[in-house]
Amino acid sequence: MPQVPQTLDALAVRTWCGLALEALGRAREEIDAINVFPVADGDTGTNLYLTVESAAAAVEAVFAGYETVTGAGPTGSAPTGAVSTGVTGIGLPTLADAVRAMAHGALIGARGNSGTILAQLLRGMAQVLAADGEAGSETAGESEGETAHTDGQGLRLALRQAADSAREAVAHPVEGTVLTVAAAAAEAATGTEGDCATVACAAYEGARAALMATPGQLAVLERAGVVDAGGRGLLAVLAALAETFTGESPGAGRVAGEVHTRVNGMDGVSGVDRVDGVDRVDVNGVCVDDRPGEDNPAFEVTYLLEAEDADVARLRARLDRLGNSLVVVGGDGLWNVHVHADDAGAAVEAGVEAGRPYRIRITHFGLGDAHTAGAAGRPPRERAQRAVVAVVPGEGLAGLYAEAGATTVLARPGEPPASGELVEAVRRAHAREVVLLPNDADLRHTAAAAAEQARTEGIRVALIPTRSAVQGIAALAVHEPERRFDEDVVAMTSAAGATRYAEVAVAERQSWTMAGICQAGDVLGLIDGDVAVIGSDITATAETVLDRMLAAGGEMVTLVLGDEAPGSIAAHLEARVRESYLAVDTVAYRGGRQGALLLIGVE
Repeated sequence: MPQVPQTLDALAVRTWCGLALEALGRAREEIDAINVFPVADGDTGTNLYLTVESAAAAVEAVFAGYETVTGAGPTGSAPTGAVSTGVTGIGLPTLADAVRAMAHGALIGARGNSGTILAQLLRGMAQVLAADGEAGSETAGESEGETAHTDGQGLRLALRQAADSAREAVAHPVEGTVLTVAAAAAEAATGTEGDCATVACAAYEGARAALMATPGQLAVLERAGVVDAGGRGLLAVLAALAETFTGESPGAGRVAGEVHTRVNGMDGVSGVDRVDGVDRVDVNGVCVDDRPGEDNPAFEVTYLLEAEDADVARLRARLDRLGNSLVVVGGDGLWNVHVHADDAGAAVEAGVEAGRPYRIRITHFGLGDAHTAGAAGRPPRERAQRAVVAVVPGEGLAGLYAEAGATTVLARPGEPPASGELVEAVRRAHAREVVLLPNDADLRHTAAAAAEQARTEGIRVALIPTRSAVQGIAALAVHEPERRFDEDVVAMTSAAGATRYAEVAVAERQSWTMAGICQAGDVLGLIDGDVAVIGSDITATAETVLDRMLAAGGEMVTLVLGDEAPGSIAAHLEARVRESYLAVDTVAYRGGRQGALLLIGVE
């Protein structure tokens, strides 16, 4: 048996996230199939997977930062907060670092009702574990090889805080759901003495017993002959936690077998029949209809929100009047908002009044997508022959790409999309053939993994390795769906490859570059990914970059302006091109909050 941790430290958190992601990956389709509450849209497993994938990616990013050799600094010490590993210049994150990253990653990546609740469960755990980890690091002294950690008592407290905070985040808690399973896990852990392995296994067993009892608590589950899908997903996460400390998955295959028996043990119940056969029921005085209909809100609205606590309290009250399935999770100025409502616009406007909403996502429950095909007697929506899926760095570009017919995935600065999010976008495009444009060199491997996953689902996917959104614009300009797939891909690849790209950004810190040493606040001009110009004025730096690019020739210049770019920069650069470069056209777009001040493309 491989060596397993005895206490919960940063490495254990990393292991837990990886095991949880694997477990949800295996169980995703099963969980999707039993999803009938609060809406039978068959995506709970997928949403939980995407939420944990984002959490795991955030933890990996923290480890990657600490694993960077820092010996080039004046003291050769590890980053602030790092725990020495005994290797010069290399450190490990503290427990506080890891759990905060896990919680933040889950928060920004949370999808759907269950994913949002899971994000709050992880946040609740992080609140306890971060405080415990920081206390441990203070007492660890300077002994090398020691890592801040927590024991069984700390894990018990964390599980209790997780269950309590998740219940508080839901406007109208319903028993027989993931909240019930979380509470049972916390209760079982509280009544157990021992190390982390003992506590984790007790939490798992308590959750398993509660999960199997959910059909008796919620009529919609009993009618469908299934356990709660969100609770089933949480059980997979808790099984991964137990496996982290024991090296073995508790009751491997047992729960899946029991769920399978319950689903298929119901006479006349199949995937579609089960969803369509769910009648309108009353749960704790709240009318619930588990399929799209005139009595159930038509839209799921989710967004991240930057707002103060007082404003969020008012937002909760307003959204509660607008719809149901309201879950608002987060804190410290960043929140994830989820609600089902008929007036999606009003739900978004409420967020605008409370603060700054972004990553806004509106899903119509009545659409005949992969999850609702065949429901309520509607024929499945016919697949399109071909579609384009593109990652874009700002809302302005998202609108531009959407107008050109592309399905977009919005990437916020410092928050790249995970492979699961790209796979979901490919599914959402609902086409037999898909051209995938990552528009970022760092997303190459993520996009390749998403393409491979989509191919296993029978979708023909071509990945064009675009490294900038302006290369994607060039590719879209020559896209012709009526052409043979291979010919279209070749033409789009050729157009993207013939487009040089650049960006103008502000340096966040002092660093070495291809153009010399830059200081924090310097204006950087990057051409094809490398720093080529260091300046102090945004417009002057952009003009220098453009001149260097056009020195090699060009026919079309594309400018994409970020929100922070000077208002006059587009007119100045357009005038520069007219005056100095004959027969070169210029087009400018607004990119929104795209990270870079300016993107430049030269075809």
